[in-house]
Amino acid sequence: MPAQAHHLARELENLKKNLLHVGKLALSELSRAMEAYNTRDVEMARSVAASDKDLDAKEVRVEEECLRIIALHQPVAQDLRYLTSALKINQLIENTGDTAVNIAKRAEFLAKRPPLPIEIDITGTGARVVEMFDRALQSFVNLDELAAHEVIDMDSAVDTVYRSATQRLIGVMEQHSNQVEAALQTMNLMRHLERAADRATDIAEQVLYILTGDIVRHSDHSSD
Repeated sequence: MPAQAHHLARELENLKKNLLHVGKLALSELSRAMEAYNTRDVEMARSVAASDKDLDAKEVRVEEECLRIIALHQPVAQDLRYLTSALKINQLIENTGDTAVNIAKRAEFLAKRPPLPIEIDITGTGARVVEMFDRALQSFVNLDELAAHEVIDMDSAVDTVYRSATQRLIGVMEQHSNQVEAALQTMNLMRHLERAADRATDIAEQVLYILTGDIVRHSDHSSD
């Protein structure tokens, strides 16, 4: 392997490690936000927002690293796809951290309110979203096409739960005027979970782009 190609390979490996570190920070935020909801732990919910500043700073450094490698090595073919996708994945990870903060804020609010008079599988949905995000990160690290497709396939179940929950929460607001605010906050929490699932799907689509060069559009995702 020529010296320059060897140097680029080392740079890409180091970039992957740094990006995975940022991803694990976002995964931790997402997991702790859901744990705060499940246990009604106000202090844990507040800690998610505090840790997001570290994630933001590391996200900026990874972006700068990507741009430096592109400028220095002028990569082509799969290496260029890898770097442009890494830039996008880095932003998606940061967006997921922001989404985790939004979930934690709703968890903090709901911890101080009585439970709603309906059953919504928020805990199960949250666990699925955390799993999707973890699998998406691993599909990037291992450039695993099968894992990327599995993440994309998991998204429809989250969408289904979100739509059903929205309709049921509207019913609560219509029938229980004293719980309108709690129902709205629960709806917002579910919306942010659905967005986190979308971000995991977007990461998986970037993995497929790296591997195949094909631009995948699973669905039109709204931005956080």
